[in-house]
Amino acid sequence: MFALHATTGYGFLRNYKFRLHLLLNADREFVAQKSAPHRDFYKIRKVDTHIHHSACMNQKHLLRFIKSKLRKEPDEVVIFRDGKYMTLKEVFESLDLTGYDVNVDLLDVHAEKSAFHRFDKFNLKYNPCGQSRLREIFLKQDNLIQGRFLAEVTKQVLLDLEASKYQMAEYRISVYGRKQSEWDQLASWFVNNALYSKNAVWLIQLPRLYNIYRSMGIVTSFQNILDNVFIPLFEATVDPNCHPQLHLFLNQVRQSVYLCSLLFMLVCFGA
Repeated sequence: MFALHATTGYGFLRNYKFRLHLLLNADREFVAQKSAPHRDFYKIRKVDTHIHHSACMNQKHLLRFIKSKLRKEPDEVVIFRDGKYMTLKEVFESLDLTGYDVNVDLLDVHAEKSAFHRFDKFNLKYNPCGQSRLREIFLKQDNLIQGRFLAEVTKQVLLDLEASKYQMAEYRISVYGRKQSEWDQLASWFVNNALYSKNAVWLIQLPRLYNIYRSMGIVTSFQNILDNVFIPLFEATVDPNCHPQLHLFLNQVRQSVYLCSLLFMLVCFGA
């Protein structure tokens, strides 16, 4: 959308109108803020509305978590690679890393200016230390340990939000449409790990990767993607008992997403 001339022109105009508003009204707003009793910036509710769930923690938090797991659970079997199961300690040894070696700079998960408008570089930032196997272990919920590490670090972030009281978040989590069981697997991970919080809601995003899945033979047509994404939602809407965990999970997903699927079903099937 950024490449569309109409969009950039509209955004440019809105930006300059906002600057004019600041010039004319900034002092008035400041006076109005001071007159509000028992309220300042730290006592108003703030919502971060665009957080990819795998990046919900800051890099220092992720570093502490990785070091903690390497220290407390080095013998936990965490991945199957190259025809064998590997413990967390063996994974780090295969990467020629130790807990002492890893620091924030080596972790390299901060999306700085080089990632601006570069989705390829932005996506690489999800690989701690540039290693996809660390991403699979710590930032995936469909892995050998059933997403336990990701659930634990998510709980820590949620507890931090609840402790701050006035900070909220909307976490985006991906459903890829590769198979219909994705929804149930995601819902099972969410419900079994009790990732509920009054300070967070969840949004579902659908990555546009059809061309890649088609070339790999995962799907044969775009209809497969639509079926994999929407059929489980329709079934959970009509009969929650056939997908009980998915029904519970959807109650935590932002309502507009859930209602959208219901509306889509009504339009398609005239129910």
